[in-house]
Amino acid sequence: MAARTSYVTTVSSAQVERIRAFLEDRGWRFAEAPYAHWKADREGTSVVAYHSGKLTVQGKGTADLVQFFLEPEILGEARFGYEEEVAAAQHPEMFTPHAGIDESGKGDYFGPLVVAACYVDGDSARQMLQCGVADSKTIKSGRRITELAEKIRALSAGRFSVVAIGPESYNRLYESFGNLNRLLAWGHAKALENLLERAPDCPRAISDQFGRKETVLRALQERGRAIRLEQRPKAEADIAVAAASVLARDEFVRRLQALSKQAGVTLPKGAGPAVTQVAADLARRQPEALPRFAKMHFRTTAVVLG
Repeated sequence: MAARTSYVTTVSSAQVERIRAFLEDRGWRFAEAPYAHWKADREGTSVVAYHSGKLTVQGKGTADLVQFFLEPEILGEARFGYEEEVAAAQHPEMFTPHAGIDESGKGDYFGPLVVAACYVDGDSARQMLQCGVADSKTIKSGRRITELAEKIRALSAGRFSVVAIGPESYNRLYESFGNLNRLLAWGHAKALENLLERAPDCPRAISDQFGRKETVLRALQERGRAIRLEQRPKAEADIAVAAASVLARDEFVRRLQALSKQAGVTLPKGAGPAVTQVAADLARRQPEALPRFAKMHFRTTAVVLG
């Protein structure tokens, strides 16, 4: 099995300071990062300490840093490399047949909204954990996302579905539904219905909590109404939801790249100042084309078009 190159945990403010002191003593380079206390880099490995308490480690030195410093000296535990055993003990239901649903592109002005659903059973759940499948938001490498998506598609034996809603369709649906939660519910229901055609015996599905569960259930077509739907905060901790998040992100990035070629400019992710600048340039060159590339209800549109 390939060496793990990513790790996510939760730390306190005091632990953040201890970690920083340790890294500073060893010559790590520090910089600012969005929503973070700091980001540190050294020899192909990066550590980011977020204001939320999340700490991520990425890169070739992940295993050494986690096993020889973070876990024994900061966290007081030994989970790294034993995720399957820990998950089996703490969350045995993760290894029973079920589906996970997640989306990508919800907060991105440019590009589609992509919703994916993925089915797992005991064997595929364990294999995905061993491969390092995790919430896509914790994986910063595009290449790693692509690699994991390929593994998920193979391990799920085709029991997954991806629904991509391009900007033009997204804008029409948003106008029809009237708000994002209803559009998300429709996308989740569509992805789940498609999955159930490939895994008809799937007994339950898990998704992040973004609105009333009944909204999703109402949106489900006949094939999906028999399934038990669970919405929970931080659902990406479940391996099926994590797998769905990777599939959705992989498809989002691929489609954003295709849209960039059509636009003749690299369309950035997110909704920050760089996005506003590109949108303004695009609107000046071909204002009528903006709805082909962007989600028009974002406030970015008002800023750009005035």
